[in-house]
Amino acid sequence: MEWRDEGLVIGVRRHGESAVILELMTRAHGRHMGLVRGGSGRALRSVLQVGNSVEVLWRARLEEHLGAFAVEPLRSRAARLIDRAFALHGVAHLAALLRLLPERDAQRELFEMAELIADRLDSLDLAPALMARFELALLQALGFGLDVERCALTGATQDLAFVSPKTGRAVTRDAGAPWRDRLLPFPPFLQDCARAPADASELAAAFRLTGHFLARDVFTPRGLEAPQARALYVGAAARG
Repeated sequence: MEWRDEGLVIGVRRHGESAVILELMTRAHGRHMGLVRGGSGRALRSVLQVGNSVEVLWRARLEEHLGAFAVEPLRSRAARLIDRAFALHGVAHLAALLRLLPERDAQRELFEMAELIADRLDSLDLAPALMARFELALLQALGFGLDVERCALTGATQDLAFVSPKTGRAVTRDAGAPWRDRLLPFPPFLQDCARAPADASELAAAFRLTGHFLARDVFTPRGLEAPQARALYVGAAARG
């Protein structure tokens, strides 16, 4: 069996003397691993860096086998990010989020979003908002999407300002006012991709929202702690 695809490098680990196990988020085949012979050598070491994009040919005798990748570089980003602590935290966090997905489950929209973020990781003006939207989309892909299309109390679709931390359902500003201290703010830029965060507090509110549901529905049930890279990234984004 074989197929060709492009993928974002999200993990590399040594295997034997010179090979590596490469973990990719691919466009058409989801999160996928494969053996790269000679992957720890000089020729491929700079290519197989987390955050880079590659084209791969995967071959295996049977579909369920690990298989082997033949790798060609597509876009090198690691060298550009290495001197920016903010960007390094971002690429580590993005990779950790993608590793939460089941293997070999195609998620084209998440792949496109991840590539978009990877291209902008060194931009404090663009990357954090994209990352917050990505976390929201990841929750949806994992089966824990929030119900934020209309108000849970009135059915209204405008002026949605809060999300219940228990139900994940949105409520309008007026309907949620009596319980606002117990609700999570729902920043407007998460509702409209054409909008940018109004300020750092709106961005912080977005990460608080997604962080709550990631912790409750994803990390804790799997016995995981939230990745340290997330805390470092969110902190750097808040400082601007």
